Amino acid sequence: MTSGLALRMNSVCRKTNGRSVIIAMDHGSIAGPMPGIEKPAHIVSACAEAGVDGILTTKGFVDASRDAWDRGTGLVLRMTGGFTVLDGKFAEEMIMSAETAVSYGAVCGAVTVKFGHEREGDFIRQASLAIDACHRYGLPVMVEAMARGTMRGAEFPANDAAAIALASRAAAELGADIIKTYYTGSPESFRKVTEGCPVPVVVLGGAKTDNVRQVFQDIFDSLQGGGKGIAVGRNIWQYDNLPGMLEAVMGLVHHDWSVDQACDLIDEK
Repeated sequence: MTSGLALRMNSVCRKTNGRSVIIAMDHGSIAGPMPGIEKPAHIVSACAEAGVDGILTTKGFVDASRDAWDRGTGLVLRMTGGFTVLDGKFAEEMIMSAETAVSYGAVCGAVTVKFGHEREGDFIRQASLAIDACHRYGLPVMVEAMARGTMRGAEFPANDAAAIALASRAAAELGADIIKTYYTGSPESFRKVTEGCPVPVVVLGGAKTDNVRQVFQDIFDSLQGGGKGIAVGRNIWQYDNLPGMLEAVMGLVHHDWSVDQACDLIDEK
């Protein structure tokens, strides 16, 4: 590991506990102006004030909010995409070079690999080459490891523990520095993912839910299962009390809060 890569990893995952709070705001390039991210500078300011470790987003979002960024807020820049909800094929393409990510001041690149997709080989190849290119510049890469398809002849859900364990390890084998993936539903099943993966694993948030306690419970349980934090979007910034949600997830990840403590902060039962 080069010094540059090591220093940038310290911007994403804290040296004190190896954990990370990353707020995902890369949805606009796929779904347009979703409620909660209409004003990029506003949400970036809230995240900077809360002291989050990183923001996962796109070039245009950064351009629209650059005056709101704080020196302590790491930019995790999305490098794959190339589709919208209008098309529906959800096939990842490389849309950014390593050079551009570095020029934007990113501390980490982000690519998605959809294991089990009909274009699985293409996604694996482009992710591997992107990791190689980023590492030449000392830029770590987060791989969003997703799994779909069948296993032993049967379809499996998106959070299937065996499939997620396979996808996470496969992404790490490509050279990923951090894995973003689904929480598998229990600390015991998630520990099979984290123990089989030699790099940090953070959980994504998925579709918006009104059950805030469950959001907090999943974060808490993922940490008990060896997870290293979160890369969550809608289930934080689509909640009315954004500052409270940010403080709560920071407490859960970095200060070992209980679920009750997080719920009490935002008056959730």
